[in-house]
Amino acid sequence: MTMNRRSFMKLMGAATGVGLAGVPYLSSAAEILPKKGRRVVVVGAGFGGSIVAKYIRMTDPTIEVVLIDREKKFIACPFSNLVIGGFRTLEENTITHDKLAANHGVKLVFDEVTAIDTAAKKVVVSGGTIAYDRLVLSPGIDFRFEEIEGYDPVKTPEIMPHAWKAGPQTLLLKKQLESMKDGGTVVLTVPPTPFRCPPGPYERINMIAFYLKNHKPNSKIIAWDANEDIVSKAGLFRKGWTKHYGYDAKDSSKGMISYHNNSKLTKIDMKAMTVDNGVESVHGDVINVIPQQKAGLIAHKAGVVGEDKKWCPVNQVTFESTLAKDVHVIGDACSAAPMPKSGYSANSQAKVCALNVVQLMNGQDLIPPSHVNVCYSYITDKEAVTVSAVYKEAGGKTIAVPNSGGVSPDLSELEAIYGKSWIKNILTEMSS
Repeated sequence: MTMNRRSFMKLMGAATGVGLAGVPYLSSAAEILPKKGRRVVVVGAGFGGSIVAKYIRMTDPTIEVVLIDREKKFIACPFSNLVIGGFRTLEENTITHDKLAANHGVKLVFDEVTAIDTAAKKVVVSGGTIAYDRLVLSPGIDFRFEEIEGYDPVKTPEIMPHAWKAGPQTLLLKKQLESMKDGGTVVLTVPPTPFRCPPGPYERINMIAFYLKNHKPNSKIIAWDANEDIVSKAGLFRKGWTKHYGYDAKDSSKGMISYHNNSKLTKIDMKAMTVDNGVESVHGDVINVIPQQKAGLIAHKAGVVGEDKKWCPVNQVTFESTLAKDVHVIGDACSAAPMPKSGYSANSQAKVCALNVVQLMNGQDLIPPSHVNVCYSYITDKEAVTVSAVYKEAGGKTIAVPNSGGVSPDLSELEAIYGKSWIKNILTEMSS
């Protein structure tokens, strides 16, 4: 069977949201890394993928692990807001995975995953196919651009950056703030939940305000939140805004921050530099649009996204997909509520998944999961707040352990110190 480029693209388009089981061209593609024994392939080398690869090898070195990512460097989203605030560099958020190969024997493949054949158990990259016994997907998020009228997936992020994937977008938003005149207006939009890092948009408001207070004090931030209220640490964020940025909940004309709930972005105009929520239109000198989100594209191509066409339903003990056998999904892409979509959650899920993948491959009993999540959010360069929780599985669902975790009692310089230690430690664990 031969296939020209046009036929291939049609097939790829048709494959979105469904598995590619039994597609002839996958089976006939050249195999790279010939499989000699038991193998787990991991797609995505972020907070989840790097850890699941490492811990499978640590738990059972007889299992070969292949870790695939299109990028040789990983840039962490947590703490990238601090880059916008001006007191952290993007380089401090960047790691490589060379030591996973040197220290643990993880085989690294830097390539684009274009398709997954769950029937033939093959991952397709540009160089050919890689066979697996079990597959772990940690693809992160993609955006639902199509839900915002006027949004162009290519052009709009260069004019109204989302900066929700750390890297060039982070630096672009920072540059736009630096170029804005003193007295300008920054508009930030928060999407409906669930989205990556629930406290993240509100921390970003802090970091933009921190930068403006120190460099452009006559400027203002208008925040449109699609949700009923601040999603996480609401009281602490408001306290920080009031203490440091002159926030007045009763009079949005006062202070630097003007926050509006139940204001879902519906339309943007790149030329006029306006956003619209169906009731009013607002102009911004800098506009930070954070779009609605969904599981990363490869999850859709693998056929592991649920009926909502957004997230991946999984067994809450093993993180095996409920839609595709021997395929596991961890991190932001999976449905594991009430666990938030965070780097810490992905790390915790990866360890549970790794342990039970090894149990499954060795025909042993599954081990009940225990998870933890902590999220640090900075108010200024010296003060931060946290939220934490412990989770377990009960009756097939993930639940929060009663009377565990909580929010920090106040704005805290100590929490800011702890936060910097946390990011240093978790990035070190991912890369060594």
